[in-house]
Amino acid sequence: MALQYHTKLDVGDIAPYVLLPGDPKRVATVASYWDEAHLVADNREHVTYTGTYKGMPISCTSTGMGCPSTSIALEELAQVGATTFLRIGTCGTFQDFINVGDIIVFDSACRYDGASKAYAPIEYPAAAHYQMINACVKACEDLGYAHHVGATRTADTFFAGHPRPGSSFNNYWHSSWEHYFEDLKRMNVYGAEMEASIIMVLSRLWGLRAGGIAVTLDNMLTVSGEDGNFDPETQLDHSKDAIEKLSKAGCEALYQIWLKDQAGK
Repeated sequence: MALQYHTKLDVGDIAPYVLLPGDPKRVATVASYWDEAHLVADNREHVTYTGTYKGMPISCTSTGMGCPSTSIALEELAQVGATTFLRIGTCGTFQDFINVGDIIVFDSACRYDGASKAYAPIEYPAAAHYQMINACVKACEDLGYAHHVGATRTADTFFAGHPRPGSSFNNYWHSSWEHYFEDLKRMNVYGAEMEASIIMVLSRLWGLRAGGIAVTLDNMLTVSGEDGNFDPETQLDHSKDAIEKLSKAGCEALYQIWLKDQAGK
């Protein structure tokens, strides 16, 4: 297949090992930790850098926000030779024992999105590849990062679902939201983000490898306080430390995968 329509990528532009942040502005930051990096493509929400990290060929492509644009990125990346995907992002949590700044290693995802249902019925699992989980855990351990392994909830919305009015415009609120976060906490779901499920589903359908990690920015049940007013600009942790953690942990996790691949394990 020729040049990809959305990502503007072609065969030879990317490495088999690809990091997937959502934000296109994070790609250059991630690539700054490599030994060598160069810009390959920049179109719409998809920015791609390719280079080397400790001798490993590596790429980083932004997916944009949500599963629809992420599915497009994965389709086109797979067409030009990507085989191993690691989602790196930020998330909220439903669990009190997970602190702001902790990394969550996703072993699976609850499919509250719509895009993955276009590919497979809801009964089909969104599960990370075991090698990816192990590599992410080792990377966090080696770097000394506090981390937890568990499921994430992937959804299509950011402002909907909060337990009290104040998150959606004009104080719009639906009664089904009242206990939604509490139920996810009871179900032992760790993370809350918008892309992991489609990455896991597509990779498993295609026989490829995928996983995900995210730095925790807030507790979903408490971030908006008693009055329910949700202001992510002031209430979420926007420190550069979070992106530094993501970059280092992501690169090291893929490096662990590459080492095992080189050894034929």
